[in-house]
Amino acid sequence: MDPVFWSIALGAVLAGFVQGLSGFAFSMVAMSVWAWTVEPQLAAVLAVFGGLTGQVIAAVSVRRVYDVKLLLPFLLGGVTGIPIGVTLLPSLDADLFKLGLGALLVLWCPFMLFARRLPPVRAGGRFADGAVGWIGGVMGGIGGFTGVVPALWCTLRGLGKDTQRDIIQSFNLATLAFTMAAYVATGTLTVRMLPMFAVVAPAMLVPTVIGARLYIGITEATFRKIVLILLTASGVALLSSAVPRL
Repeated sequence: MDPVFWSIALGAVLAGFVQGLSGFAFSMVAMSVWAWTVEPQLAAVLAVFGGLTGQVIAAVSVRRVYDVKLLLPFLLGGVTGIPIGVTLLPSLDADLFKLGLGALLVLWCPFMLFARRLPPVRAGGRFADGAVGWIGGVMGGIGGFTGVVPALWCTLRGLGKDTQRDIIQSFNLATLAFTMAAYVATGTLTVRMLPMFAVVAPAMLVPTVIGARLYIGITEATFRKIVLILLTASGVALLSSAVPRL
């Protein structure tokens, strides 16, 4: 089998487990593996497909009652941001994007992890939530990174484990579905990519379910640590793939 297929399968297994556990980060984890062997545009499409598939599985495995009023600003912002990200994708310097995002995560997330008594951010209200959703939408259009900034923002807000999971899971499900539709409409998704879908979906199925089941038993504090550690690790992975090329 082509080594690229093995790379795609490995990335899907690892990313599926992490997404099942945390509710986001499929693209971040998968890209850290795929960046070495998979071309950027294909990796972006696979990341969106895998993230969307994982969200559907997680939605069935971890059922929640969603607060529409809380979600709406994020969703409206995300939907308006996705077309911008899709437009930027063909001309974007992937390495510069990874460098900037990776640096942000590596610098900020460890600070939040060790600063346990930071007061929650209350300013901005729904407008700030919508702006964060817009950034997530732009990043989703670029490569499926929909949940990174909203997850960080929810942590800054001091939201509870289940509330944060509800927001991120619903936001990712909606925005990734919209992004995939945009990829189809713009021709970003091509027929030659379809065989790779048949690698990603089965590879991530069981790990995603396992991760979702483990989520149920973790505490609020543990969930916060998991999110921040994952974001930090994702930043390191992005920097390690971008810096040598730049």
